[in-house]
Amino acid sequence: MKRTLPFRAGLRRIGLPSRKGVQQTCIMLGLGVLSATALPPVHALPVLLFTFPALFAAIDRAPSWKRAAWAGGLFGFGLYAASLYWLVNAVMIRAEDFWWFVPFPSLGCALILAPLTAAPAALCRIVPTGPRRMALFAALWTLFDMARVFLFSGFPWNPLGSGFALPGRVGDVLIQPAAWLGVDGMTLVLVFTALFCGTALRDQICLARTTTYTPYFSRILRRSTGIFGTLLAVMWVGAGVARLHFATPSGPLGPIAVMVQGNVPEIEKVGHQSPRTIFERYLTLTAQGVQQAKALRAQNPAQAERPIVFLWPETSFPGYTLLQDSPRARQIIMAWAAGADAGLIGALRQDDNGRYRNSILALAPDGGIEALYDKARLVPFGEYQPKHIPLQIVPQGGLAAGPGPQTWHLPNIPPAGPLICYEVIFSGAVVDKADRPRWFANVTNDGWFGDSAGPRQHLSSVRLRAVEEGLPVARAANTGISIAYDGYGHELGRLGWNKTDTLVTALPAALPVPLFGLYGRIIPFLLCLLIGISALLPIAQRKQVQ
Repeated sequence: MKRTLPFRAGLRRIGLPSRKGVQQTCIMLGLGVLSATALPPVHALPVLLFTFPALFAAIDRAPSWKRAAWAGGLFGFGLYAASLYWLVNAVMIRAEDFWWFVPFPSLGCALILAPLTAAPAALCRIVPTGPRRMALFAALWTLFDMARVFLFSGFPWNPLGSGFALPGRVGDVLIQPAAWLGVDGMTLVLVFTALFCGTALRDQICLARTTTYTPYFSRILRRSTGIFGTLLAVMWVGAGVARLHFATPSGPLGPIAVMVQGNVPEIEKVGHQSPRTIFERYLTLTAQGVQQAKALRAQNPAQAERPIVFLWPETSFPGYTLLQDSPRARQIIMAWAAGADAGLIGALRQDDNGRYRNSILALAPDGGIEALYDKARLVPFGEYQPKHIPLQIVPQGGLAAGPGPQTWHLPNIPPAGPLICYEVIFSGAVVDKADRPRWFANVTNDGWFGDSAGPRQHLSSVRLRAVEEGLPVARAANTGISIAYDGYGHELGRLGWNKTDTLVTALPAALPVPLFGLYGRIIPFLLCLLIGISALLPIAQRKQVQ
């Protein structure tokens, strides 16, 4: 003991943490990493019953708000570093130019996002330890998570509520409350439940193992929490089942969507390799898909008038401004797609000022451009260069952004809401509320990120937007996963990763506008505000009495 004390004092004197400090740092990082398994594609939601109570215990034990913030920041760093590991894949495609940038995408994003988990850990300590502090922490976690839309062009990737989007029928049921709460409201419920139920469960287990353990909750509160958790689970599932059975599609049916998955390796597009071969591949796949759509329409005479729309993915081939500059190229596309009422093509284009834009071109049967949509939410460091970042990563500052959500009214086609890739992660900001579409046309390219968790996390966002807005989605992805969902978020068909094919799906009608579709993120914001005020109210009352 005499020998270790001077050693520890020496560590503190030179600014290094003690052995205990290193252990606590590793524990907080590990808890964050473990929490990342609750997100797609693992969906291990029960781990949060362990990790969030452990985080809260560290916040409670911290000798100061600064130490509490440090614990929360470490937890967030581990969470985001683990869940965004796949960002490195995008750099590896051009490793010969950006090898020095390899450590930065996932670790850099985690470092930027960590303060948003440190802040709730520090601020919740303004109320005394106990259930009120837990409730305030859950509200603050959700509010700061929602605030990620203000970072750069916004980065609301991987909210914890997306963990409810399990594959299959179970996920269909669990995600229906997004129609009322949105994914942020689901995050609030998840964090709140994980804290209370996880703490009550820990108390119960520890009391059963030893009589020396001092429980955090009283016996009455443990029982109340157990009853509350059970009732919440029953109500959650019941609400999901009820919406699946009683929310009925209405209005015109959607089009027969032909989603073309060219499966072009990203290295070929970046290197401008074989553009003619890639173009011909898309033509062949499109012709096959449109023929399948025509056959599908012929099988049901009642659907003989349903329009056929084909979708090419985001920046589908390395022709850049070919479609913009060459009427002949557009005419060739529509000639191969004879019988289609429109073609929605993901392509780069140049505006009148010479700036490149990531766009969707809507082609008429004669090859004319009927409508243009420019991507509004650009990927920071990928599509545009944040002005206050000194490292020059994106050539010439990147792309120009579009004005925001639009609704296309194309001839003979139900109103469509175009979305390009990253835009689909922005809950409550994907439709023009003054002119709501009847279906989403989503084009994307996840080929940058390889066969990793990234494309699966992106896919869960598409599914949740379908539920939040009650609208079917047709999604064409370059290398996968191309997919179609109805307004319940139920999968209608898919093309898996690394497949070259077309997916032909008759989209159903839209559902009635959900509550979240009407009011958006104001709903989870008000819920957080209500919980936060309730947690703070006893303090205000006590001060008033004094």
